[in-house]
Amino acid sequence: MSSVPSIDSLSELTRRVLDAATGQDRFLVALAGPPGAGKSYRSQQLFQAIDEALPGQVVVVPMDGYHFDNAVLGDAQLPVKGAPHTFDADGLRVDLKRIRRAGATVAVPVFDRPLDLARAGGRLVTREHRIVIVEGNYLLLDQEPWRALHDLFDLRVMLEVDDEVLERRLIERWWSMGHDDEFARRKALDKDMPNAHLVKTTSIMPDLAWR
Repeated sequence: MSSVPSIDSLSELTRRVLDAATGQDRFLVALAGPPGAGKSYRSQQLFQAIDEALPGQVVVVPMDGYHFDNAVLGDAQLPVKGAPHTFDADGLRVDLKRIRRAGATVAVPVFDRPLDLARAGGRLVTREHRIVIVEGNYLLLDQEPWRALHDLFDLRVMLEVDDEVLERRLIERWWSMGHDDEFARRKALDKDMPNAHLVKTTSIMPDLAWR
């Protein structure tokens, strides 16, 4: 992504978002990146920074809330849960269109990682939330049905993280869930890293790269 403008600080991204959102009723930021890139952490940082400047006017919508339920995926698809086809991309698109209209409160699902399930209506996007940070792996994926999301965002940001850092973080994530070393490494390398490579190689060019 050498031709993409790059930033390396939270303060710079915050300034860019605030400047671009000035005067707009609703401004959507896509914060995309591979598994283990720190999307949840960075989106929360960005939320807090914007909320300091514009209290009560920013909210985060996580793509993970649109995981298909385990019962829907079934035994055949559970081993690859987290791949693009295991998300309700069309449902996310519908909700983002409703959010863009800024005409009414929109309830969105959130993912409960310890329970491994999405909680319907887990968060509300109200009319007061002028800036909406949408975070997830596949927001900029150049594949159907994800392409239908791209034009819904006013600013597209991709987190850039080296593979060796991703591998370490992903292994540590499985450790933190109580799994042993062999299981953690197998899940990280055989399940998560292929999805990470897909994001890195098959996403559209973002407006900004955050390294």
